[in-house]
Amino acid sequence: MKNFIKEFKEFISRGNVMDMAVGIIIGGAFTAIVSSLVDDIINPILGLFGGANLDKLKVSLLGEVTLNYGKFIAAIINFLLMALILFLIIKTLNKASSLRPKKEEEAVTKICPFCKSEIDIEATRCPHCTSQLGE
Repeated sequence: MKNFIKEFKEFISRGNVMDMAVGIIIGGAFTAIVSSLVDDIINPILGLFGGANLDKLKVSLLGEVTLNYGKFIAAIINFLLMALILFLIIKTLNKASSLRPKKEEEAVTKICPFCKSEIDIEATRCPHCTSQLGE
């Protein structure tokens, strides 16, 4: 049981799990902001042109049963705004990461001077032509 708890602590404290948790929390807060933007600013502005708040658009079907298509349109606008903002954030992050200087990768292979085959960097003899390699 002690080993299980230790493994669980290691899993939870990994960077990617913590990053994911932070992303979910920020995403929830961000969703609230975008929902407020759509409900409190965009819908009333669109209501000026349509004559009513977008959330209040509905069709009565039978008695008290209504089809609230205005709320559906607001949800679509909410989704499109969220997707646009996430696209812009990811595009900016990709641009910023491409501007960073790239690290030089350490060589793991070398070329045999005799047969020109690619071999391991630590090899002392070529596995293809069996030539002795000098340091």
